[in-house]
Amino acid sequence: MAKPSGFPKTQPAKLLSEDDMIALWLAPLAGPAGLGLRDDAALITVPAGFQLVTTVDALVAGVHFFADDPPASIARKVLGVNLSDLAAKGSTPFGFLLSMTLPKQWPQQDLRAFIEALGVMARAFECPLIGGDTTATSGPLTFSLTAFGLVPDGQMVKRTTAQTGDLIAVTGTIGDSALGLLLKSDPDAAWIKSMPAHARSFLRDRYLHPQPRLAFAPSLRRYAHAAMDVSDGLIGDLAKLLRASSQTGTIDVETVPFSPAAEQALLQEPSLLQTALTGGDDYEILLTFPPNHQEALQQAAQSCGLALTVIGSVDRLRDAPSSPLKIMRQGEAMSFTHGSYQHF
Repeated sequence: MAKPSGFPKTQPAKLLSEDDMIALWLAPLAGPAGLGLRDDAALITVPAGFQLVTTVDALVAGVHFFADDPPASIARKVLGVNLSDLAAKGSTPFGFLLSMTLPKQWPQQDLRAFIEALGVMARAFECPLIGGDTTATSGPLTFSLTAFGLVPDGQMVKRTTAQTGDLIAVTGTIGDSALGLLLKSDPDAAWIKSMPAHARSFLRDRYLHPQPRLAFAPSLRRYAHAAMDVSDGLIGDLAKLLRASSQTGTIDVETVPFSPAAEQALLQEPSLLQTALTGGDDYEILLTFPPNHQEALQQAAQSCGLALTVIGSVDRLRDAPSSPLKIMRQGEAMSFTHGSYQHF
């Protein structure tokens, strides 16, 4: 979603050789399928009764993160956005492949900080490194990470299976990351200067550090009809889900959950509502489910320390609607110039 730009000018630093970096820094992150990173391929054995879920994201400095973001924060985002995809499919992490394209001027200490933070997160979510590739570039810092998850046979939660009459809900809060991005890209905005330090810190943290909702994955498998993570913007992502399911839906903006920090920003600058609803990088789970499962899902979310908020419903399919999603606010229909971040 983000549009930060520029790679910081730093003094060139001599990197370890690729072989030394793999042996000293990356091999300790490897799981059994990675074969100690001494081969040029991983060997994956899927347990009986399970299927393998895969997802891949490329993150580029100047597009998905600021190149002068802390290396540890970049690492948490690189792995976190993929774990968020796995969570939305109801899967359990198995491992990941990592391709790193590193500018020659990226300091060695930054690379080491990146790898150390990556290892901390990988261990926390039991998702070890199983392989990858490393190359140098004269272009921007770039990472491509492919994550693998396991799901019991036939139980992956798809985005194509929402049903008429389902409720639409979302975990956590919406818009924090998009507003956090503005703290850096537009720091002189009046609404930012009016906010207390703790509110700015909260929004900044939500931008830097995705929080994959993996603890909620088993409940998705049990109760949800359809799900996806909110990466490009709530409005656009919900429209994608409805379109993929050949359904239409209605949401009430008044029910969309905002954090106290986001509410304060919207109070100061109401025009930020579109940013909050379409900016993306929320990495919350958007789901649809039958109304009789609402109580069970609410309890499951609460047990994971999450809020789960119903924001609308899946409607009877209308004939060739111009948009699969109707957005309401105080009884009036709303529209936005765009529903989500688009790369092209």
